[in-house]
Amino acid sequence: MTETAQMRRYDRLYIGSEWVEPHSGRVIRSIDPSTEAVWAEVAEADEQDVDAAVAAARAAMTGPWRTKITPTQRGALLLKLAELLRRDADRLAAIESRDNGKPVRDTRGEMLRAADWFTFFAGAADKIRGAEVPVGASAHAYTRRQPVGVVGAILPWNSPISLSSWKLAPALAAGNTVVLKPAELTPASALELAKLIEEAGFPPGVVNVVPGFGPVAGQALVAHPGVNKITFTGEHRTAQKIMATAAGTLKRVSFECGGKSPYLVFADADLDRALTVAVHSAFRSTGQSCSLASRVFVERPAYEEFTKNLADRASRIRVGLPTDPRTHIGPHTSAEQLAKTRSYIDYGKEAGFRLLTGGGRPAGLDRGYFVEPTVFADVDPASRLAQEEVFGPVLAVMPFDTEAEAVAMANDTRYGLVGGLWTSDVSRAHRVAAQIETGLVSVNTFRPILPALPYGGFKMSGIGRENGLEVLDAYTETKAVYVDLSTTDPADPFRD
Repeated sequence: MTETAQMRRYDRLYIGSEWVEPHSGRVIRSIDPSTEAVWAEVAEADEQDVDAAVAAARAAMTGPWRTKITPTQRGALLLKLAELLRRDADRLAAIESRDNGKPVRDTRGEMLRAADWFTFFAGAADKIRGAEVPVGASAHAYTRRQPVGVVGAILPWNSPISLSSWKLAPALAAGNTVVLKPAELTPASALELAKLIEEAGFPPGVVNVVPGFGPVAGQALVAHPGVNKITFTGEHRTAQKIMATAAGTLKRVSFECGGKSPYLVFADADLDRALTVAVHSAFRSTGQSCSLASRVFVERPAYEEFTKNLADRASRIRVGLPTDPRTHIGPHTSAEQLAKTRSYIDYGKEAGFRLLTGGGRPAGLDRGYFVEPTVFADVDPASRLAQEEVFGPVLAVMPFDTEAEAVAMANDTRYGLVGGLWTSDVSRAHRVAAQIETGLVSVNTFRPILPALPYGGFKMSGIGRENGLEVLDAYTETKAVYVDLSTTDPADPFRD
């Protein structure tokens, strides 16, 4: 790996614990979204590179990783990686902010949370166990939990290292090997993570990192017969294509896709607390989050005041350069995503929804993919603004009159990732939480993300779960073993 004063260069792929040149010799030009200038060139993997990475991962499944390293030792390697992430959190945060535009104060927190994920699953590595199955005195039956094999992990661009930990930690804890493909928009930090994996001492081929474009490297990984499972975070249309391709080899798949999360505020709630959490939940990460609280429903007695205060708070969000410690949110990660967000803002205006704040380019930011936090009120619940994922800082606010109406509007979407509600009525809290069709429902808070808490979606928001001990089921195969203990001769149905 080399670096110049003007531009950072990552001219190698990480395959089989070796830094190798890409087969094609091509590079991905990574753009700093705050300046619109190329800041890094990253080696681009093609089909042959993916094939080499899968071969290295398969070889590792029959090497020391499987035959000599105990589950407790696997956990120790994960703990070492967690320590290295904490050590280098500031450096990695600066690189990731340069790549995807998030403020450094946010990306640094993501590095530390990634370390927490590796720590959690390090503790799980030697606690994955089967069970005895009672079948009577004449036999002993039990189950074994064994690794799935080679895991292809395909990452999104909004939180590369954080979401790497969501996939690597449980996969490695369960004894699998991994081929990691970061998004082409944000490939640099995954290679920095590979350096730490190498320093931690993982055996050759256990983790391989191959940046590349989805239609080339991603397609090759999904179609490869040597890959046993694909885990993907990203847009549901891409997940559909992955699922269709994976069907050819009956790969296991798990998807964490988009969302259009409902945020219900009942009039009896602590409205000040609900307001504070609503603003952060709607606009964090410049709206580039699949679990954004992008649809706020407010009970009518509180609607006008809450909506006015929501817009006022949103107007005070500081949009700026990722390196500025005062910045609340940075630019979009790409020009394409900015254009998409602007198209939804234009749609909201044309549809006649009440624009309370935002909608334009922040003052003083002439370059970069920036947009103001935007709040629309009186949005039609059936409109595109209330139904489609913007993936930008655009909030739709709508009133409701009854609990049943609130639940119906919350569920009236093809997505089902995250939902939340605010109320002081404990009976209503449990009653509504049971009816909201999302994989995570939070009461009097929003979207608590913990390594111990399962996370995933209903409907078009995905298949399977990440995090929690439940995720280990997705990275293991259950084998049943039956041992006959009887001493009598077996029955011979063919004797006569």
